[in-house]
Amino acid sequence: MKISVTIPSYRQRYLDEAIRSVLAQTWQDWELVIVDDHSPEDLQSVAGPYTADDRIHYYRNGANCGALNVVDNWNICLSYCTGDYVVCIGDDDRLLPCCLEEYARLIGHYPGLNVYHARTQIIDEAGTVVGFQEERPPFETCEEMMLRQWAYKRKQFLGDFLFSRKWLLCNGGYVKFPLAYCSDWATANLAASTGGIANGQVTMFEYRDNSRSISRSQGLRTAVRACCQAHRWYVDTFSHLQASFFTRHFVRNMTDMIYLDIRNKPVRETAYWLCHRADTLLSPGEMLNVCLRGIAATLRRKAWSFASL
Repeated sequence: MKISVTIPSYRQRYLDEAIRSVLAQTWQDWELVIVDDHSPEDLQSVAGPYTADDRIHYYRNGANCGALNVVDNWNICLSYCTGDYVVCIGDDDRLLPCCLEEYARLIGHYPGLNVYHARTQIIDEAGTVVGFQEERPPFETCEEMMLRQWAYKRKQFLGDFLFSRKWLLCNGGYVKFPLAYCSDWATANLAASTGGIANGQVTMFEYRDNSRSISRSQGLRTAVRACCQAHRWYVDTFSHLQASFFTRHFVRNMTDMIYLDIRNKPVRETAYWLCHRADTLLSPGEMLNVCLRGIAATLRRKAWSFASL
């Protein structure tokens, strides 16, 4: 059983660490696919020397997919894969040495599923462990997974999940939303709807909490639009569940985004969101409330700054 590890890449800083974490695997039947998203940084100088190992392949896109369409690069990576299963990690993440072997063990215990999950520890930019994911039951149905991921506010990331390559290809690849907002969760939920998900019980993966990540560097207006698209996808895809099951989660996320936007730029963004309320999932009362909270937070911050002078 071969496992494909993909690294859709744009930044050079941690790429060598990511590659070396694959080379350190105790499970040896793997391939590594690195796709350079037409980066202005010299990724080939990092990845190129490793291609002497015939399991490692480096490709460079002719044009940049960009942050808005980053899921396109996930799917380009997928198109080069030949393994039975695929795990897609960031160019700043790391697999722990046991990762692929633990996945193989998990597949042996729960054969025939289309998605498996690795317990993850969170590292900072220096590589220091700063947090852990919560423990999860060994097996969940799709509905149990979705309920717990939102009710318990689970932290999960694309690199947590191992997918059947055949299933991904048959379903058009990773689910695409702008900025990859919710794309990892949606893809995992959809895969779990075919038979459930098995969760690893040992730590297998390291996600880097990086200040340069897409989610922290892009406009909140775009993120709100992506939130609306994801909400509609969930309502349509899981139509056997009540829409309110999803709406509560996406309204909460959207409220947090708009609050941050207004707190950062109170005058301009308050005017924008009041005028564009119909483009969101918020009621008039909910929009007014979040605008007032954002303005109040700005005033408190300015009052504190003035008092500290």
